[in-house]
Amino acid sequence: MRYAFALFVLFSCQDQDDIIYVIPPELDMKIDSTELMVDFIGMTSTYFDSLDLIDIQAVNPKIRIDLKYSTPNNFMGMVLYDTLKVVYLNKEVAERLSNCQNYLDSIHPGYSLLVFDGVRPWQVQKEMWDALDSIPVLRRGKYVSNPVRGSVHNYGAAVDLSIVDSAGIQLDMGSGYDDFRTISYPNLEYTFLKTGELTEIQVENRRLLRRVMRSEQFRNIPSEWWHFNAFSRVTTSRKYQRLINESGDMDWHKLSYPKKDSNAQLTN
Repeated sequence: MRYAFALFVLFSCQDQDDIIYVIPPELDMKIDSTELMVDFIGMTSTYFDSLDLIDIQAVNPKIRIDLKYSTPNNFMGMVLYDTLKVVYLNKEVAERLSNCQNYLDSIHPGYSLLVFDGVRPWQVQKEMWDALDSIPVLRRGKYVSNPVRGSVHNYGAAVDLSIVDSAGIQLDMGSGYDDFRTISYPNLEYTFLKTGELTEIQVENRRLLRRVMRSEQFRNIPSEWWHFNAFSRVTTSRKYQRLINESGDMDWHKLSYPKKDSNAQLTN
């Protein structure tokens, strides 16, 4: 690869704040930054594959993606993923999601899952948590997992998603992705239906998403209609390693909870 030397330096940096681009003198001022990034994304894909994290569209191209945190179009209003441009999930989880897509297509031909996020580096998780410091800790955990425990996303075993119809139009869920209002809570849908703040169609669309995801035993959480876990947080931490940063650093962060904490697995 023409720019292998420059890219190797990117991966070798341990501290992401110290990342630099090293360009051989003979190529200086001759490199298109877009071309360099394309090469880097390809290298990221190869490296993540070796960690058993796989591009979901490589498993099932019918699944659509809109990776929110690789753009400023998210609740933080800024790009959080510097190099992640596609959705990665653990291979086992990706295969289950592919089966969900096939099931959706069988009951609504032409409909597609639209994925907003998959594996999320722990460093980004902490960035999100710190940004919401105006929200009390107990309430904050309904939207972003405390980095002390980590998120199922950090292991590539959680997915945020919606559904688009055969025309590519997203189904109306009554609130948007990362809408932190209580109208996003699946467990309050009946209340909002009675008040007229949610319509029958909006609730039915959410039920369709849950039906599709439950076909492969994905579990929704009480505070986000879009978030589904492939396993509980504890099970996930014992099956997979946690992604620390976009460079691919991983570690084992095994969790345990007292048996009385029955809601521990139902968080994001």
